[in-house]
Amino acid sequence: MKKITNLTAFLIILIIFSSCDNIKRNPGTIYMPDMTYSRAIETYVNLDSSIFTTDPNKIGKEIFYNAKPVPGTMQLGDLADYTLPDDSAGYAMSAQIKNPLQPLTRKDSLEASRLYNINCGICHGAEGKANGPLSSKIGAIANLTIEQYVKMADGTMYHSLYYGKNNMGSYASQLSRKQRWQMVQYIRTLQPKATVDGAKSIAAVATAATDSTKMTK
Repeated sequence: MKKITNLTAFLIILIIFSSCDNIKRNPGTIYMPDMTYSRAIETYVNLDSSIFTTDPNKIGKEIFYNAKPVPGTMQLGDLADYTLPDDSAGYAMSAQIKNPLQPLTRKDSLEASRLYNINCGICHGAEGKANGPLSSKIGAIANLTIEQYVKMADGTMYHSLYYGKNNMGSYASQLSRKQRWQMVQYIRTLQPKATVDGAKSIAAVATAATDSTKMTK
């Protein structure tokens, strides 16, 4: 009995020491390969060009994958896409679009201020009065504090940010949907308060836009 106990103890010690070396061992047979090796296509991973392609003409011969989201889909938690067209009818209808965001918090205001100064302040100025560093070189910069822009609907201002207007280019690629709406909110903080007449004017524009779309159908 004592010999068996000693032999067992020796074998245990031998196993312990033999398992503590630096020799790389073969993992053996993978029981569930789908769990071990992911079949999912990672967006930023280099793909085998002999298997995958970004050329639509090669669909059927190779696996087509262009790393872009499916048209019409949106990121979880993101705002809905802006679908009005870039024409006079779309510009008129934009007056009916409401800002989907809640009022800016202090944290959001600081971030909106930073984004405004980076993207807008260089032309419109820190106070929105068309006196930014580039205003004299470009010309025809909008003074965002005058009555025309105080009365402008949030949706119309967003439309201009999305597509661009006059000398201003589009900010659809520089700013996210949420950030563009935050820009509209921040610009409102630079403006004097809208009058009752201004609010009526916005409502009149929205009504006229609705009537014009009915007439064109």
